Amino acid sequence: MLLARNRNYRLLFSATAVSNLGDGISALAFPWLATLLTRDPLLIGLVAAAGKLPWLLFAIPAGAITDRHDRRALMVRADGFRLLLTLGVIALILSTPALPLAGNALPYILALSGLAFLLGAAEVLRDNAAQTVLPSIVPKTDLENANGQLWSVEQITGQFIGPPVAGLLIALAIPLPFGVDAVTFALAAWLVWCIAPPKRPLRTATTTLRAEMAEGWVWMKAHPLILQLALMLGVVNFVSIMGFTILVLYSQEILGLGAAGHGVLLTAGAAGGVAGGLICPLIVKRLGAQRGIWMAMALFPLPFVALWLTSNPLIVAVALFVEMIGAMQWNVITVSLRQRVITDELLGRVNSLYRFFGWGAMPLGAFAGGALVALLEPDLGREAALRGVYLTAALGMGAMFAYGLARLRLPAA
Repeated sequence: MLLARNRNYRLLFSATAVSNLGDGISALAFPWLATLLTRDPLLIGLVAAAGKLPWLLFAIPAGAITDRHDRRALMVRADGFRLLLTLGVIALILSTPALPLAGNALPYILALSGLAFLLGAAEVLRDNAAQTVLPSIVPKTDLENANGQLWSVEQITGQFIGPPVAGLLIALAIPLPFGVDAVTFALAAWLVWCIAPPKRPLRTATTTLRAEMAEGWVWMKAHPLILQLALMLGVVNFVSIMGFTILVLYSQEILGLGAAGHGVLLTAGAAGGVAGGLICPLIVKRLGAQRGIWMAMALFPLPFVALWLTSNPLIVAVALFVEMIGAMQWNVITVSLRQRVITDELLGRVNSLYRFFGWGAMPLGAFAGGALVALLEPDLGREAALRGVYLTAALGMGAMFAYGLARLRLPAA
């Protein structure tokens, strides 16, 4: 078993589990805190967009930095920085007169957005380094299993355990989930520091950072399939984050759930991620990468159709479960493909460029979700406006599935 025989991978796996527990707690605590400061969907969308904006701004330079420097040290420093920023969120909460906030929310929302932006910037560097370091500590033949296991534990701790824990902690005290989040970052940094990856010669900076970033673009242009997958992921993430941004309002106002109930709802999505991380490598082995990725894309529109039509929390839970199975299958196929075909000396830069296209659309989608509710609400009413986001998302995902059937072709293994 990979975990038993590979100490470095075991440490990375453990750090991923701990770090994503903190991420899962903050995934509920951050938007819930925003709704205690304001009910304005535009301002809630602003907080979500700020957390994702670093993927658009910093993903490309993060790749060049990752290829220049010790990847393990970068991960440790990023988690240490996230620890300090999370303590800053606690200070912000303690500075508010009372929650829910009755007065002018804008200064607090702007401060929360700024902290979310800096946390996102650290996440860009940390995640790029983590994904780039994996092929150096596991054999290429184990990449599907390693990625599947990592994504499974991310789902278990990040969404299966983290959100309901956050809901319970919020019920006790609003700052408490952020305190636990800070502890997880400290522990994750220590676990990564214990990794002893094989020595790799650090690249001497003989050219400018801009020139090195350009080398990643040259490689990607020469491999149009990787560029196509990155652009497709950008559309998928834009659509998905639209729905996720207003899910906290949908959960409160349509499903009638409190913080604990919303946490349990997110756990259903995590269960789909856990199941997907375990079974998707087997599905890909049986069906092949081409049919496997078509299957994943066929699942993408279904959850949004369900959220558009239903007011039943159980149906929503099933929809989130299905959504995460499709997402896991896409990830298992596309990330393993990238880790195989990209050379180590370019892996950080090409991965970061891929994420620029694939994740850079998320802040735009986050703001678009809030803006669409604000646009539709005057004419359709609040509930129809919230549901309208999911109808839009379902149509977008359906269009992507049609495109994938017509134009996406993966190489045979």
